[in-house]
Amino acid sequence: METFMSKLVQDGDPSFRHQDEGDDDMPAHIRMALTAVSLTIPVSKGRAALGIWQGVYLYEHRYAPMQRRVMLHVVGEA
Repeated sequence: METFMSKLVQDGDPSFRHQDEGDDDMPAHIRMALTAVSLTIPVSKGRAALGIWQGVYLYEHRYAPMQRRVMLHVVGEA
């Protein structure tokens, strides 16, 4: 994924640059727009109902470590 994204939207390209945020900021916005930012996961018997080869992955589009939060919203019956 990282190789594909770096070829599709190159860091440091002058056409993708904010004034103050650095070479990786605007490309990160574009990459975020091309990837999912929310996810619905079915839950069965208190566990994520994912297939054998399925998983949940978080991907940071910037170089520098960033502090992020994951929000969980549960809908359904107890």
